[in-house]
Order: sequence, then structure tokens, then C-alpha cells
Amino acid sequence: MSILTQVEDLAIEVSNRIIMPHFASVQASNKSDGSLITEVDLNAHHFLTAELVKIADYPVLSEEMTADEQQQIILSEPSSYWCIDPIDGTSNFVQGVPYWCVSIALIIDGQQKLGVVYDPNRNESFAATDNERSTLNGKPLLVDEYTRATEIENCMGLIDFKRLPEKVSLSLVSKPPYRSQRSFGASALDLCWIAANRCHVYLHGKQKLWDHAAGLLILQQVGGDAETFQGECLFQNDLIPKTVIAASTSTLMQKWKNYFQQIQ
Repeated sequence: MSILTQVEDLAIEVSNRIIMPHFASVQASNKSDGSLITEVDLNAHHFLTAELVKIADYPVLSEEMTADEQQQIILSEPSSYWCIDPIDGTSNFVQGVPYWCVSIALIIDGQQKLGVVYDPNRNESFAATDNERSTLNGKPLLVDEYTRATEIENCMGLIDFKRLPEKVSLSLVSKPPYRSQRSFGASALDLCWIAANRCHVYLHGKQKLWDHAAGLLILQQVGGDAETFQGECLFQNDLIPKTVIAASTSTLMQKWKNYFQQIQ
């Protein structure tokens, strides 16, 4: 059995055994950065940490670790590790909104090698490796041509306004360049939905490594594109938060970037 298949099976197992039974029925507390955490996040973290090293013996970097623990893994040589978000979209999970996921990436020598994002609410497993096309439930992730947008004005925008610069937010709200806009609240799954062409252009004001390590690879391996708002590579193997701009195709990405250059 391939490593990718083992990771997909593990994501499904942690969802079914540990996470899904507590959907919309668990108390949350605030972390130091104001985000939510639950006992279920921690239980899933411990389960994945114990099981992933059995698949490949690398340390596990998780959102639920302390900053010092995360930094120690990032700075180790060679920089090889599992990168996980046990529940991406904890606020949705707590409130009963069926849009959250398990995100797992494998980083070897500072490079993304594998990504799995599992959505238990739709039973959808998005997966990719660095040398294979992205899959959805084990089959190549194909895009229906009738849903593909080629111009920004025909796009469905997936926009998280929470941490965007004020000038950008005002421009998008006062004169939206796209046909329609949504915001769902789980970064890894957002990138997979862009990859699947359910939405076409994307903007997020602040993502950490575990928010995009898996979803970014899945997007790239199906022909999509993403980078920071400053035009840098999104995945940089560090813990610095990034503003993310992405699109379902490289052509659409250039047009999306051109829009923001015009409002600077």
C-alpha cells in the first residue's frame, strides 16, 4: 500500500473514530491568538502524531503544538516532517457548520511531497504527491468544462475578508470584480475547492504553514496557482503568516493579480 493511500486511510479513520462523533457537540476555549480549540482537536492531534510516524518516521508539526515546539521542527536539519491541522475549521466544527477538514502534508528536505485533505461531511478525500496529478476519492481530479471561468467577471470568488488590508477589502466590497463571492472558513478545504473549480479565485489575509501545506500541493498538481500577496512563493517552510492569492488556472491567476495591481 502506498504512503499516500495510508495517509488517506488515516485521515478517514481519525475523522470517523475521534472527530465526527463530537461534531457540533463540544465545548471550545480560546488559544492565545484568539482562535478556538477543543478537546477533540487535541485528541485528533495525539492520534495522528502517534500513527503518522508508523507510516514514515518523521516528526509531526501540528497547529496544536507550542510555537517553540513548531520552531524546533522547522529548524531541524534536514527539514523533513509531517505537517498537520487535525481540524481545519474548528469554529465551523463547534458551531455545526459542515465545512471543516483534516489536513496532512509530508515535507521532505523542505519540499512538499504529499498532501491529503479529507472532508468527512462530504466524504471527499483530496490527495496529491509532487509527481502525480491530484485525485478526489482515488480518481483523477477532473474539472467540468462548463464550470470553468476564464474571465474574472465570470468567477466565483472565495474571499476571507477578516484579515485583508482595508484598501483591498473596500475595493472588493464597493465594486466586486467577480460574479459572486463566498467565505467558508477552512483554508485547506478552500484551496481544494479552488482546485476542483467549485470556486475560481481566492484571497486570504493570514495563513500559517499548516493551513496551506497540503491544499496548496493539491491545487498546484491540478494546474492551479497560488502565491503570497507580495508575489512570493506561498510555501516557504517557515512559520511566518502569509497572505494568500490563488486561482484555479495560471491564466486566471495572472488576471486576478492584475486586478490587485490596478488598485494599489
